[in-house]
Amino acid sequence: MSDQQSIHPFLDALEKDGALLRVPKPVDREFELSAFLSAADAGPALLFEKVNGSALRVAGNLLNSRARIAQALGIGVADIVPRIHEAIRAPVKPAKVASGRVQDVVVTDNPLAVLPVPRFFEREERHYITAGVILARDPQTGKGNASFARFAIHDGKTAMVGIAPNHHLALFSRRAAEAGKALEIAVVIGAHPAIQLAACLYLGVGDDELECAGSLLGAPVNVVKARTVDLMVPADAEIVLEGTIDARQPLEEGFVSEYHGMYESYGPGFRATFSALTHAKDAIYQAIEPGYHREHIYLGALPIAASLRSAIAAVVPNVRDVAVTEAGAGRTDIVVQLEAPRPGQARRAVFAAFAAVSLVKRVTVVDADIDPWDAVAVEWARVHRMKLERDLLLVPHSGTDRSEAMEDGGLVTKAGFDATAKAGDRVEGIDRALPPAAQRAAAQRWFTESLPPSRRQWLK
Repeated sequence: MSDQQSIHPFLDALEKDGALLRVPKPVDREFELSAFLSAADAGPALLFEKVNGSALRVAGNLLNSRARIAQALGIGVADIVPRIHEAIRAPVKPAKVASGRVQDVVVTDNPLAVLPVPRFFEREERHYITAGVILARDPQTGKGNASFARFAIHDGKTAMVGIAPNHHLALFSRRAAEAGKALEIAVVIGAHPAIQLAACLYLGVGDDELECAGSLLGAPVNVVKARTVDLMVPADAEIVLEGTIDARQPLEEGFVSEYHGMYESYGPGFRATFSALTHAKDAIYQAIEPGYHREHIYLGALPIAASLRSAIAAVVPNVRDVAVTEAGAGRTDIVVQLEAPRPGQARRAVFAAFAAVSLVKRVTVVDADIDPWDAVAVEWARVHRMKLERDLLLVPHSGTDRSEAMEDGGLVTKAGFDATAKAGDRVEGIDRALPPAAQRAAAQRWFTESLPPSRRQWLK
């Protein structure tokens, strides 16, 4: 079985491009590995050749920008959100295969002890698995689900999984508990980036993210039967943990880092017990630096942007793009780009975004001439196209998730900014003062041909 649906080919491509840095020195799992990933946050992917206490190598910082994610999917940066949006609408069912590299090695005795799981931050008490895509099935319908959640390691077989109460995995865990059972799960580490992105989608109960991953891949996800649970798992991944989540058995967590870069204290999570670990012979363990770090931000931001674009387009069909910003940690702050918005459409877009994703706290609506991913351009529109007394919308006491940094009893004030140009606001019009288009294009061509690739980021 090939490794084409793992992280291996992407790591090879990054190394060929000079975007992968190998770390040959032995690195400790207790904070040191995390410190390296944090230091390289905006830079190269890292491959740790030697991690104390484990035979496995560790890779991280793979998907820390839109450019990296576009490269992983084989598309242009501007095509990411439309491509994910298309994958939601045109899912591809997985393909069952007889065997896969992910089962080259099978470990049933203390399976968690095999893994080089880091301890990331000072006030967190435990080591965390952060790059695990969790596969499960709804106990009532049998429909599949893929999602992310972190596992805090307790011993060789046991961990605590922290799941937001409104997430589908939490719902399935509670349904299993109500039936007197634990929920069977498989935790996939080192799957193709398309599978990781799909696991971050905001879909309906019963919509299977693994099918969206197949659409993103352009081919069905190859799946093989797990060894100790009744689930199908990606055959080409690096590592799979097999086990159960029991919502009847709470485990305390203590402080945990969140996407906004601070700590939260959520109380108890659910107990996870693992019966087996399978992995490829040449397996690489993947670690995502959690908290306010770019890989964590963009893995959430782009799937959320695609989900929001779908939701907003249902009520405002002239939506062109949706950005989820770094400032909002890829979760809470979004920018909606509209083509020739009609009066009232900006407010409709704001409320559609609030309704679609409860975490969204701030929405800015801009015209088509503003790049929603350009933070300075968006701020320019807020400053130069808004009349605050008319275009600022405050929605007090709105529902949000427990992870929102400023929530109080599950409520927070949300804000909408209509930063679109309005007819009559300026007698002089809104045309930008620029050289003629033909001369601008010629100058751009000259610089593109004259500058080395490493300096082309200077160009607008």
